[in-house]
Amino acid sequence: MTVRIFASALLGDTHLVYDPATELTHVPGRRLSSGRLLLDDMEVAAWPTVAQRQVRTHLPFNICWSPVVRCNLACPQCLDDKTLTGVDAAARRRIAGLLAGCGTLGNDISGGEPLLLRDLPQLLQILGSGAAAVSCTTNGWHLERRAAELAQVLDAVRVSFDGPDAVSHDRWRGAGSFDRAVAGVRAAVAKDLPVQVHAVLMQSTVQRAQSVVDLAAELGAVGVTFLQMLPIGDGANLASAEMVSDTDAQRYVTAVQAPDRVRVRLRTRELADGFTVVRADGQVYRNVHGATDIQPTRPLRSATDLHLPLPQEVRA
Repeated sequence: MTVRIFASALLGDTHLVYDPATELTHVPGRRLSSGRLLLDDMEVAAWPTVAQRQVRTHLPFNICWSPVVRCNLACPQCLDDKTLTGVDAAARRRIAGLLAGCGTLGNDISGGEPLLLRDLPQLLQILGSGAAAVSCTTNGWHLERRAAELAQVLDAVRVSFDGPDAVSHDRWRGAGSFDRAVAGVRAAVAKDLPVQVHAVLMQSTVQRAQSVVDLAAELGAVGVTFLQMLPIGDGANLASAEMVSDTDAQRYVTAVQAPDRVRVRLRTRELADGFTVVRADGQVYRNVHGATDIQPTRPLRSATDLHLPLPQEVRA
């Protein structure tokens, strides 16, 4: 049994439980209080999952906040818009406070590379003052040296891998990236910080899906999320050669044999459609057109700026 932090809340008329490692939202099988709760991850994994469009609520289940454009790597499949001008530290603190109190189930800090932010622990402390679960997505390069401080303020960390070894991973992320990411995962696990491995499914990487899962198990990660490639940002230049169809992605992931206690999921482009992102410029963005594009909606000034339109039809 692994007990870790989840977020529990009533959104609309549905009580939900959010997993900050997998980003999955579940309908609990028993009565729970609201807030950040310690739960058995095997019990939560057995509860049915629900998609945003199935719940009648204005609030996004979870939000990705990318407060920094800078990155120490130059991955060709990166989704970020490197032309944006980031807000200053005071504005980052304001956004963190707003997200902490907005009522969502989960807040994830991404980038760019968030571990380049000196004020990252402070931002995570502010996010953690609310009821939402708090996570961070990183390339892992600086995770080993920051694992101890992050374990005090994070509920989960997600580390990106593009292959199960240095040859395959470093092809995409640069020399030394694999060893640094592996060392980071080991350091996080040693500090009891739950780790989820992220892997983008591309034509060049999909054949190694099983080996990525095996690596995650060896490192002590709680699970693997395979992400359908999105033709956004730099990734648009790779789309014609590297995108995998939904059918093929599902086939590859279904064929994976997951070791005990390693949860494997596929985040399809359909699930990513409509997802809410707050970028470094302080504006709210949403994935549109089947998550093949991302568009700004409005500057983030209040919690209502995050609100989604209610689904026209709530499907059971």
